[in-house]
Order: sequence, then structure tokens, then C-alpha cells
Amino acid sequence: MKLTEASLARYFAAMLALMLVISSAARAEPVFSFNGTPGKLPKTVVPISYSIELRPDAESLALPGVEVIDIEVREPTARLTLNAVGTTFASVTVDDGIERADVTLDAAAETATFTFARPLAAGAHRLRIEFTARINKFDRGFFFVDYPTGSGMKRLLTSKLEPADARRIFPCWDEPAFKASFALAVTVPRHFLAVGNMPVTREEMLESNLKRVAFAPTPKMSTYLFVLTVGELERITAEAEGVTIGVVATTGKAAKGQFALDSAVKLLAWFNDYFGVKYPLPKLDLIAVPGGFGGAMENWGGITFFESRLLFDPATNPDSARRGIFSIIAHEMAHQWFGDLVTMAWWDNLWLNEGFATWMATKAAEQFYPQWQSWLNGYGQKQFAMALDARRTTHPIQQPIANESEAMVAFDAITYNKGQALIRMLENYLGEAAFRDGIRAYMAAHAYGNTTTADLWRALERVGHKPVTDIAASFTEQDGVPLISAETACNGDAQRLMMRQGRFVIAPARTGEAALPSRNWQVPIAVGPVGATRSPDVVLLQGSTEIPAGSCGEAIKVNFGDIGYFRVEYGQASRAALAKSLPQMSPADRVNFLADSWAMVQGRRAEPPSYLELAEAIGVDDRRAVWDQVIGVFSSLNRLSRGRAERPAVQRYIRTRLRPVLDRLGWDGGGSGDDDTTLLRGSLIWTLGELGDEEVIAEARRRFAGFLRDPQSLPGALRDSVTHVVGIAADRATYDTLLMLARKSTVTNERLRYYFAAAGARDAALANATLALALTDEVPGTIVTGLINSVASSGEQPDLVWDFLQKNYDALFAKQGPQFRDQFIANFMTNFSDDGHAAELAAFAPVQATSGGRVMAARAQETIAIAADLKGRALPAIDAWIKARK
Repeated sequence: MKLTEASLARYFAAMLALMLVISSAARAEPVFSFNGTPGKLPKTVVPISYSIELRPDAESLALPGVEVIDIEVREPTARLTLNAVGTTFASVTVDDGIERADVTLDAAAETATFTFARPLAAGAHRLRIEFTARINKFDRGFFFVDYPTGSGMKRLLTSKLEPADARRIFPCWDEPAFKASFALAVTVPRHFLAVGNMPVTREEMLESNLKRVAFAPTPKMSTYLFVLTVGELERITAEAEGVTIGVVATTGKAAKGQFALDSAVKLLAWFNDYFGVKYPLPKLDLIAVPGGFGGAMENWGGITFFESRLLFDPATNPDSARRGIFSIIAHEMAHQWFGDLVTMAWWDNLWLNEGFATWMATKAAEQFYPQWQSWLNGYGQKQFAMALDARRTTHPIQQPIANESEAMVAFDAITYNKGQALIRMLENYLGEAAFRDGIRAYMAAHAYGNTTTADLWRALERVGHKPVTDIAASFTEQDGVPLISAETACNGDAQRLMMRQGRFVIAPARTGEAALPSRNWQVPIAVGPVGATRSPDVVLLQGSTEIPAGSCGEAIKVNFGDIGYFRVEYGQASRAALAKSLPQMSPADRVNFLADSWAMVQGRRAEPPSYLELAEAIGVDDRRAVWDQVIGVFSSLNRLSRGRAERPAVQRYIRTRLRPVLDRLGWDGGGSGDDDTTLLRGSLIWTLGELGDEEVIAEARRRFAGFLRDPQSLPGALRDSVTHVVGIAADRATYDTLLMLARKSTVTNERLRYYFAAAGARDAALANATLALALTDEVPGTIVTGLINSVASSGEQPDLVWDFLQKNYDALFAKQGPQFRDQFIANFMTNFSDDGHAAELAAFAPVQATSGGRVMAARAQETIAIAADLKGRALPAIDAWIKARK
């Protein structure tokens, strides 16, 4: 049944209004106060403005500089502490050199303390620092990126500072509440283009083919939003509402940024209207970086992107790549308001940045490209968050952050995706217009400042005239996923629905561990018969209830539209009726029903074959989102069965379910190239190849051979899938061909396609060759960890890789930086599903070096335990079920 806008509004109004009563389960935080904001730096001294001179040396990797900082001393002090990492100090003086300071460094705290002979009086002072920082090999602070061109290798320098790496470029108060303005000047080779947060105000030619480039001062902003990119670059521009929008890329590539530029132009106008505060800087550059990091960063006025996430070339990109490009631009541009103009006070409120940007990206896609059906096809974002939120190692959306390592690991699906789900729910509760007006008031009140979540709730309450604070705090300050158990029973011809509430958990019991604590939710639920034309009823559940539910045997669906943040466990009669009515459900409800059914298997609340029986009812012509859910579960079963006796039967069964879908679509069937049919076709080829479908592998090889003779013979929409399948089955000659294609290309997305295909080779000798390649300078540092993980996952060689990582840890850590230690190792270990490897992870000392690393290790250990439990339960049961069907 399709829900009307009015029925959805009624549903969410009821849903959230009754959550007021659970305010005792969560304690709403106070509004922003500078003195009360968490952090590690003393608040006795506050920066007002920075004037920074940098002279980077791309060969020696030295970064000498001089900065003058206007400060406000709030109370007399002889000690001044700020952040610095890997920095040497030549001199530190205050007030035109009248007082010199002694410098004490604390490497563990990442601070420098300046001690003066006499206390600085309260009031304004000027600090001057001569220093030398470092240009890094990895994506923290200021780093270099080497990239291939038609005339040889080139080097670009760029920055990435979130959450706390401005301190690696210049000494500063590197916490988000210490906002200040920044005036930058940099000396670079004359043929370089320098891009910062603000427009260039002056270029001065110097000796030795150098030039000094000065930028206008920024408005007040947090240090992590500072940006500097220099190199052999070019720029295309457009004007939009008084702002110069540019796409910056390495020489010869800027024209491939036209789609990005066009997208940014229309997004700027739309965001200006939505937020009610016009974008305040005179320019906004989208900067394509050909390596160094894999995503994007919302630096104010100069957003950096991994090149393949920004540039579109119809000769090498599938048409559908525009979807990802638009989405990431919308996400990062939304940050120019939510995050840059108004910034969370501390990293415990990171969701204010990321949850809103994630929500706004989908909202913008629905606005400009409704045919993409971004909410439906993006269903997996909420599902992933719910899977994590059901574990012991979950956390509330708002979580305490003690230090920078913990801030790094806070960028997760709870922060992004659960945050997005909450915001979508609140918008429906208040109404779209009232919610927008509240956001406008919030922006106007806090522009150039910091906030907590409480400031946002206050703004929404004042405009919407509804008690948002107590309602929303129960979602942001409380972890976990509600579970609604639902069953129908007949009394004559009438039917009633019984529902009760609990907490959904995916956490295998372990000796000595207590059960997860209960949570007190009041859950409003949209309930109605499948196929009905009327709006669903809204039931407000606390504890348990029983309601009329139509005629006896009628299929009753709970959580219409898959918008509510909860799981549903159906009783036997309800589930049977719904399974029969599956074709009559909306696609969103089919996805929701399937996802909840698999979650019950994961949570030990249903037998594994129950999901497969439901999936049997999915038609070969069903929607991409529905088949994507099924493919995701099938792929999980395939991974779990690696090395087990059940695998051949499991793979044969999955192939028999997926091949008819591909056969219906065909390899050369209809589709515009940017439609769900085309995307599903690629997903099926990819998955069937991994499952060892000999006909699919043979056809992929045939088409790849044709591509080598004539690149135009293979459509862009099939290149990733075909190349991936060819890579899995590669012999030495094919492997060498893939590397040759990667090495000769100067297009980032092409290079990634071929390197990753080679890394998927299942031949052990080829896997070792890829791992050896990861130690060289040939492979961009950006993709080293991705290649290593591909050898383990697609190449199915996790033990080989784990040995490699342990033997080469020091070399890889030196190249990859702290993220390799604190995040990658733990994430890599989730390729395993046995207690032995969980124990090895716990005993691996480097991952225990920081509190953030320990958090990631604990999450990975739980992931392994969940996989081990599911493997032990599901595979024998599925194997028996498959055999019983013959």
C-alpha cells in the first residue's frame, strides 16, 4: 500500500509525541557553553586570528613556516598550551618579541606548552612562532600525492585535517570550539596553482621560479576546516548567486568536472533557499585529488575529493557513476552550513555534522533526480546501522569522546545512518515546512559559532511549537533497537493483532557476560492490511497491546514504508499471511519484511531456512532494491561457508536463485545505463562470478578479450563487473594484463578498476604478488589497504594476508599512518569467523595502543563472534534444508 503524505505526517506526529514519556531514559544535554565544552586544551587563552606563512618543500618534505596569532588571554598566565605534532620550534615570542618562551613538547598529548618568564596579563596579545612541520606520506595533515601523467609522475600537495590534524601543519588550538579566522600565504613554484579556503588576493613573483600566493582571511571557523592544495592544477568555474564555483583538477582533467560543476551550481541555490542563510564565502572550489584519501572532506570553501568521486568521463565511467558523484557533492556541500558555518562544539556531537549531511544528500537526490528513488535504493544505510545498534559494542548517537583517536572511530554507521534516520523521522513529525523553518532559525542564531544537539532541539521547538527535546534526546542519548513482536489471532471472522515490545539483540551469549540492559521505548507503529487503499492505523505501544486487525486471515503489515527505526518479529500466522501477500506489498515493505526476517535469524529468533523460504517467493522481475537485499544475504552465506563442507551446496543453491534473474535481464538487455535494471545486471554478474558460475566467468572472459581488442565493445556499465570476474579467475597472463592496464592509465577510476581486479585473483601465487606490490611505491597509498583487503575477501586468502600484515606491520604503518593501526587492522580481521583469530586480534599489541584502537578491536572481536555463531547455526541447517528440497 502506498502511503499518502498526510498519513505519514499523522504517523510520525503520533510516533514522536508519545516518546516524551521516556525522557527519564535519556538525559538531554545543555546548550552550548564554551567553558562547559569538553576538550583537552585549557581555555585560559583563546585564538582570535592566525596569519600563516608556509613554504613547503615537496622534495625534502619539510614544511617551514611562520605564524602570527592574535590571542585573548582570559586570565593572567605564564603558560600557554596548544596543539602540535611532529613540529620543531625555532622561536616563540609574544608582543613583538618582548617576551620569549621556552617550549615543552608532549608527544602523547600532541601539545606544545610555551612558558614565559612573566605571566601574560589578561587581554589581547600577539604570538609569533617560527616552526618546521612535516609533509606526510599518509593522509593526515599536509601530505603528498604522486600520480601518473602522460609526461611522467607528478607530485601534488594537499591537506586533510578532520578530526584533529591541523596541528600537523601549524601549531594551533586544534579543537572545534576554538574558532578563529585564518589568513594564509604560501610560497610555491610559479607553475603551481594554489587553492585555499578563500580567493587569492595577491601573487608575488620571487626568485628561483617561485611565487608567494596570499589568500583573503577566512571568517571564523574551526581548524579542521582549513585547506591548502598546491600542484600542477587547472580550474573551471561558474557563477551562482554571487559565488564563484570551481572544479579544480590536475592539468588536463578539469573538463571532466563539468557534471560536478553543474551539480554544485544547482545545489548552492537550493541550499541557500533551504537554510535561509546564503553561502557566506565568495568562492567554493571542488578539488579533485588523484590519491591520498578515499572519500571527501568538507573544508570550508575548498572541498577536497578523491578524484574518482568527483570527475566523470563517459569514456571510462558508467553512466550510473553520476549518482555517487551527485550524492557526495550534496553531502559535502550541506556541510558548508551544517558543520562549517555552524559547528558542533566537540566530537561527541559529530552526528550534527554527519547525520544531517547524510540526510540532506538523500533529500537533494530525491529533489533533483526522483527517478533514482534514493530512499528506497538506499535502504541498506539504516539496515547497517540497526545491525550495529543491536550489538554489545553499540553506542548512542551522542557518545562521550575522550581524545582524537576516539574521534576518528566515531565516523561510523551509528553517527551517519542512525542519525539520518532520526532526522528523517523528525522532519515528518514536525512537518517539512516547520522543520525547515527551525533549521533556518538555528542557522541564523548560531552562524560562525558552535552548538550542541540541545541548541538544535531548542530551535525546532520554538518554531514547531512541539516538545522536540525530550523526544529526540531519547534517540540520540540511548542506544539499541526496539523489537516489536506481532501476531494475529481470529475470533470468528474477526482478527486481532497482539503486539509487545522488547529490545532486539544480536549478541551471542558468552560466559561471564551479562545480558544487554533493557530499554524503555514507547513505539508508535503504522499497521494496516497489505494492499489496502486507506491509510494505516497508528498504534502507540508501551509494553503490549491488542487491536482489531481486519478479517480473519488478512495479511497485516507492521511498519509501513520502512521508516520506523525498529525490528518486527511476526508470529507464525502473521508471517505466513504476509509471505503469501509479498507480491502485493510496496517495494519498500518487501525490503523491510525480508530484512527483518534475516535479522531474526541473526538474532537467534528464527531458523535460517525461514529466510530462504521467504526469498523463494521473490519474483525474477522484482525491483533492484529487493534483489539487492537478497544478494547481500546470499553473499554473506557464501563468505561464511568458505572452507566448510557445506559450501558447494550453498553456492549451487544461490546460483540457481540468481541465474534466472540475470538470464531475464540478459548481458545486453535494455536500460539507459543509469537505471535500476543496469545496476542490478552488474551486481548479478559480479556476485555470480564470485560464486563460481562457469558460464558467467566464461562470458566475462570473452567480453574482456573483446575489450582488449576494442575498448568500445564493452559498455561502461559492465566494465567493473566483468573485470572483477576476470580478475577472480585470473591466471598469470591475465593478471599481468590487468596490471599493465592499471600502469598505463592516468585515469584514477580506471587504475582502481584494474588494480582491484588483480587483487581479487584466487591463485595464491598471484595473491602474494599483489601483497608484494602493496609494499612498493607503484600502488597509490590511497588504495593499499583496499588492495590488501581484496586479497583477503575477493581473493579468499585471509590467512595469507594476516601473515603478511604481521610480518610487514612496521613498513605498512610508516606508509599508512595511525589509521592503519587504529582502524584497518581491526576491520581486516572481520574477514575471519573463528574464536582463534579473535584471540589473535586481542593479543596484537598495536591495536591496543590507543583508546580508539581498543574500541575498534572490541567491535571487530564481536563481529567475528557473531559470524562464528551464525556460521555454526546457519550452514548446517541450510545444508539440510537444501538436501531436503531435492
